[in-house]
Amino acid sequence: MKKIIHLILIFAVSTQVFAQKLNVPIPNNPAVKVGTLKNGLKYYILKNAEPKNRMELRLVVNAGSVLETDAQQGLAHFLEHMNFNGTKEFPKNELVNFLQKSGMKFGADLNASTSFDETIYQLQVPTDSAKLFERAFQILADWSNYATLDTAEINKERGIILEEERTRGKNAQSRIQQKLLPILFNNSRYSSRLPIGKTDILKTFPPEEIVKFYKDWYRPDLMAVVAVGDFDVAQVEKLITEKFTDIKTPKSAPKRTKYEIPPSAGTQTYQILDKEIPQSTFQMFARLPREKTTTQADYRTDIAENLFNQMISTRLQEASKKPNAPFVFGIMGYSPFLGGLDVFQTIVLPKNADGMEAAIKSMIDEQERLKRFGFTKGELERAKKEYMVGVEKSFKEKDKTKSAVFVNGLVQNYLQGSAFTDATFRYEFAQKQLDGISLDEINAIIKKVIKEENRVGIIVGSEKDKDKLPDEAKLKGLISYKNPDLKPYEDEAVLTPILEKIPEGTKVVSEKKIDEIGVTELVFGNGAKVALKPTNFKNDQIVFSASSKGGTSLYSDADYFSAELASTIVSQGGVSKLSDTQLEKALAGKVAQVYTYIGELTEGIGGSTTPKDLETALQLMYAYVTQPRRDDEVVKNFLKNEKELLTNSIKTLTPEKVFGDTVTTVLYQNHFRRTPNKPEDIDKVNIDRAIEIYKERFADFSDFTFVFVGSFEIEKIKPLLEKYIGGLPSTRRQESFKDLGISKVKGKVEKNVYKGLEDKARVSLQFNGNFDYSEEELVNLDALAEVLDIKLTEKLREEAGGVYTPSIRSSYEKLPKSTYNLTISFGCSPANVDKLVKITLDEIAKIKANGPEKVDVEKVVAEEKREVELQVKENGFWNSYLLDQYSDGEDLNYINRYQNQLIDKISIESVKKAANQFCAENFAKFVLLPEKK
Repeated sequence: MKKIIHLILIFAVSTQVFAQKLNVPIPNNPAVKVGTLKNGLKYYILKNAEPKNRMELRLVVNAGSVLETDAQQGLAHFLEHMNFNGTKEFPKNELVNFLQKSGMKFGADLNASTSFDETIYQLQVPTDSAKLFERAFQILADWSNYATLDTAEINKERGIILEEERTRGKNAQSRIQQKLLPILFNNSRYSSRLPIGKTDILKTFPPEEIVKFYKDWYRPDLMAVVAVGDFDVAQVEKLITEKFTDIKTPKSAPKRTKYEIPPSAGTQTYQILDKEIPQSTFQMFARLPREKTTTQADYRTDIAENLFNQMISTRLQEASKKPNAPFVFGIMGYSPFLGGLDVFQTIVLPKNADGMEAAIKSMIDEQERLKRFGFTKGELERAKKEYMVGVEKSFKEKDKTKSAVFVNGLVQNYLQGSAFTDATFRYEFAQKQLDGISLDEINAIIKKVIKEENRVGIIVGSEKDKDKLPDEAKLKGLISYKNPDLKPYEDEAVLTPILEKIPEGTKVVSEKKIDEIGVTELVFGNGAKVALKPTNFKNDQIVFSASSKGGTSLYSDADYFSAELASTIVSQGGVSKLSDTQLEKALAGKVAQVYTYIGELTEGIGGSTTPKDLETALQLMYAYVTQPRRDDEVVKNFLKNEKELLTNSIKTLTPEKVFGDTVTTVLYQNHFRRTPNKPEDIDKVNIDRAIEIYKERFADFSDFTFVFVGSFEIEKIKPLLEKYIGGLPSTRRQESFKDLGISKVKGKVEKNVYKGLEDKARVSLQFNGNFDYSEEELVNLDALAEVLDIKLTEKLREEAGGVYTPSIRSSYEKLPKSTYNLTISFGCSPANVDKLVKITLDEIAKIKANGPEKVDVEKVVAEEKREVELQVKENGFWNSYLLDQYSDGEDLNYINRYQNQLIDKISIESVKKAANQFCAENFAKFVLLPEKK
């Protein structure tokens, strides 16, 4: 007995020593240069070479909408807009103009965001131009202290802000949010300070109010500059010092108050209903004190909480796939919130309103199951494997990680004080600590986060379902119910391999090198072709894809729905002797994502993996196409869910859904295969036929082309490809797709759709037709879309103040016929539809008559060059590009010609020609308007 006590004492002492060892600060990334100017501005500088010749810049302002006075509601966000509309060095719209000429795109490379507590401005800037490099820091300095805030510009911007509020705020989701947030924020200051503000204030505020907000809160002691990129650190530090040192903090500057969300007693319940919400959900939030991560012991706790979230997510995903599961999906998780709080969140989507009570009970049961029985050893071990995979990947890619990835950690250090560690520390720490995280530690988190105090439970649903949904009193009872018959979670062991027998395969019968693009083509004995492009863009990534002509086009309308859902149905069952759930467990700790698809004209495969797990991914691919596992019960549950979701969406059609369906139906002349799916369509799915179609589509790989891009050596992976791709079935059938004769409506079409409660409209203008699909036409169609994007942003947004953001998209297809589409869309006030459409068509007419302005062409050329510089350094780009070129029978070397020759051929005349060619007689105008009263 004394010996046992002695051992317990030793354990207790060693635990204390262990805890003391970790009670030290988390080391920050030593490569980051951190400094503070005399005026209080903080800066973070990190040299990082990915992508080459680029840097990410952020100006972080520790001030957001929560600091607004009653008379300033919405002005933090308004000020963010104004910083793009005139500063000391860049009057009016010269800032955006200058950056576009330098090849940067507004939105992608140049943007900003305003939240409750902070405002963040972002730039991605090329570093191979000395002038642009210097000017980038001047831009940040201008934003911080030198905005002109011209009254005329403020008045012009009011319309744009109001259109942003119309676009984002006048819908069912926003109406729900306006009721939900005061509940979540417990009527704290956050409740009355939504960043978009109040419409009446935005329309009428005097300019001196926004000037006051700027002077009060945009000051160096509340700012940080973050710079990460391919540059010289000393030069960046010198520029920050030079541009920001002279900025002063006002002597009478107000104190930066930290607002909190007060607790509420027990569990409060609410019901929030809206006419346009198609799906009913249950949401529950337990608000908990914020836990800061400052010591290594805290960091170890963070890892444990990450494992907790992973395990609970996996459980719910597994539960949703069970026959007769009462919900379509469920979410639980522990994460940071606002106002000094963390939150444990629960969300569940029932199959329909009738099933809401059962769905809520099932989620409460899962929480109670966790509290009573905890997690299992197997769950924890799999979660540790998954966690370590991510850490190892980050470590292996530490010299190939993009600058943008580092930025958020530095921003959060400034705003929250959290550490910015590097990949080496995270990897070494996980290696030392992960194994030691016990089941008891994880189960202690359950008790910490599943609380009945300071908790709110909310039903969000459709007014049409009010009688079917539990009221607030009923909801409180459901949440409080404790099921006495709960049993522990049963964790099924998985011992079966993915493949019980490895295929013999066939050898390479021909090999061809295409040196211009670094591709090697292999053809195997079964006829399958593989294009290999080794790259050094990532150290630990391989992406792959494959396709063959055929698809659903080969099947009758009677079989259409079975064919369309065939690959999804098969994916529900798993492979070989492994169910989908067992397969997930078997793959724990491996990076092997594989999916199959059957499209209209092709069937194919996609996936990603690492060099270490390539064989596992190939085995999984082989199993999916040769040994799919049938599971009728799971499939029936999936189909039932799909039918219920469609039924719910039809009961409460959103304006956006009605509009989108109308556009598609009219454009495609009500073709059977372009009409919206209906609940009864699910009944037409025959599981036997779907599986038969799937097997037919993947019965012959002699006409498949595979593409592999990433970190590999061709000779080393050849034996694996010979086994798993060379071993795929082959019948040498001659097959292609069938032209179904689906075409868009010709001539001029106009259609108004009346749906929705709010005073908002949506406009979609579409040009379409046939074309030659030549390289010149492809380039000029895209250039036309880019020119229109620049010009319509200028005319509709900046000059007319009538839209928030116009969207211009070009698209084209070679097969079955060469067709193009040019779509211009925007949201606006119903009263402004005709005026804005006229402006749009007038601008197109000007380009058709005179060509675009020279400066707009220069911007497009610069933007395209900068964009393609980055694209060709991405594995994902090459994977999709190569497969598309093979599928369409196009020249693989097109990308080099585009980058080195074709972009420079974009001209005033070429865009003018494109406007006359592509903005021609086939024109459709669709307008969504509010319901007539």
